[in-house]
Amino acid sequence: MYKSMNYYHILAAVALILMGTLMVYSVSEESLTFDELAHIAAGFGYLKEQDYRLNAEHPPLVKYLAALGADLAVKPYFPTDTAPWQNETKNQWAQWDHGTIFLYQSNNDADAIIFWARVPMMILTLLLGILLYTWSYRRFGGQVALLATALYAFSPTVLAHGRYVTTDIGATIGFFIGITSYVSFLKSRTWAHVCVAGAAFGIAQLLKFSLILLIPMYGILLILWAWSHPEFISARKRFATFGTGALQTIGIGIIGILVVWVAYADVTARYPLDRNLRDASTLLSTYRFRSHVAFTESLIQNLITRPLGQYLTGVLLANQRAAGGNTTYFLGTVSSKGSVRYFPLLYIVKEQIILHALTLLAVVCFLLRVWKRNISAPILKRIRIWIGSHLELTGALVVISVYWGISLISPLNIGLRHVLPTFPFIYILVAYGAYRFVTIDALDNQRVRHAYVPALLSITVSIIATSIAVKAYPYYLSYYNAFGAGTENGYRIAVDSNYDWGQDFKRLRVFMNEHDIEKISLDYFGGASRDYYLPGRVDGWWSARGMPHGYFAISSTLREGALAAWNPALTPPKPEEAYPWLRDKEPIARAGMSIFIYKFE
Repeated sequence: MYKSMNYYHILAAVALILMGTLMVYSVSEESLTFDELAHIAAGFGYLKEQDYRLNAEHPPLVKYLAALGADLAVKPYFPTDTAPWQNETKNQWAQWDHGTIFLYQSNNDADAIIFWARVPMMILTLLLGILLYTWSYRRFGGQVALLATALYAFSPTVLAHGRYVTTDIGATIGFFIGITSYVSFLKSRTWAHVCVAGAAFGIAQLLKFSLILLIPMYGILLILWAWSHPEFISARKRFATFGTGALQTIGIGIIGILVVWVAYADVTARYPLDRNLRDASTLLSTYRFRSHVAFTESLIQNLITRPLGQYLTGVLLANQRAAGGNTTYFLGTVSSKGSVRYFPLLYIVKEQIILHALTLLAVVCFLLRVWKRNISAPILKRIRIWIGSHLELTGALVVISVYWGISLISPLNIGLRHVLPTFPFIYILVAYGAYRFVTIDALDNQRVRHAYVPALLSITVSIIATSIAVKAYPYYLSYYNAFGAGTENGYRIAVDSNYDWGQDFKRLRVFMNEHDIEKISLDYFGGASRDYYLPGRVDGWWSARGMPHGYFAISSTLREGALAAWNPALTPPKPEEAYPWLRDKEPIARAGMSIFIYKFE
């Protein structure tokens, strides 16, 4: 490495500082998103009451940290004498109802609570950026590390979801620490690495239930490592080493389970046992594998195993939710089945185009290196050699392959955020591949002799990515690139958490104040309270009420869902529920990007 390489630390720090600045200032203008309403209230239930009755379908850590941040800064009152708290599982929307009461009807400063609850999420996002840079720097050098960090820091998707109290950024950091720590263990099989990997695995399970996928990923990596390691010449040596690695991996799992047990023991400490058991039974009443439910209930009834029973309840709920799908709008049609095109298309139209250009370079680089190196050797041997010398990159490929493979066949298509955990690994692979393409050919011959060439690539891409992110401010959730016809037109492709999650409600208030609009009819999708922000100025509306008089506003998620074609397998809305009077009507304005505003005489 040449001397100027030290400057990459400074440039990466500048990128992450700018990332933090963009997140803080953009999120301060945004109202509560749909899921945050439940998550923030649930976090306070865990923190203040040590009671897990709210939002059991997600692990506690993200919500707990959010509540801790808000509690330290604001000290709000958290009510427990409400009907939603007392009878939560009798109504699937009760956790949202309790969130509304807590934030907007308990004499609390809702905006202060929301902002400070979001601060720990932004800290986690920046922490992941630091981990991404340092890990990449130690293995691939400054050029690759800076390039990967810039792609991460200025990704509109990361900037959007890294600000909200949801489990998506938590899942992303969970997969990163889970995989990188396990790869480090494989490369140096000490008990210290076992402990670190075990702690990382346990923390990951507390961030999102999809991180259970680390188990098969560990299995795949263990097999690939034993198969490709150049020191394991004989089959006997490979099997013996694989067996040792498998036992140590089990140890990693045991440590992880202990971490999970400790965390859930705390957040369920004052959760009445009879209520806990009743809630689990109610929530899992439609779960098709009844033996799994019976086992979970048996764990809850035992004081020692109860924390693991609560964890398993969440795993089953998450599995039930994923299998059930969701009615959603995509490319002009409402469906509950999911589409294999959903995630690939949204990835193409919602990430920066510069990333896609670099991806092409990286793909060419990887293919050429596997194909041309050791050309006389069989293809499997060439692959084995590559895996053996690139275990870190292999780990990234395993995460992307497994996670995307499952996501492509999933019926749950409600946001690109659901594949966000793969993004840091994509950025590393792309940065490494693009760097190698520019500097070294497939036969390890130097393409360029001047070190400033790859440095210039990293800095140039960083500047381009930065400029696009700044230009997209503050509409990161609604961002679509030119392939998706731009942010203003992205709603035509997909909405929900890709475009409209309720984040623009406060911008509606600004619009009304600027245009002296005293009252408006509204059909809103999100977590903000109409009565809190616009008391007496909003008339809740829906299609069956007919055409309103004066101003009318509607969230794009609800608008596109009503006006779209419906999959024949679904029962379409009744004519009076499908906004027929909006079909030939053009909006006069928007609040932010996601709330369309009309005026009727």
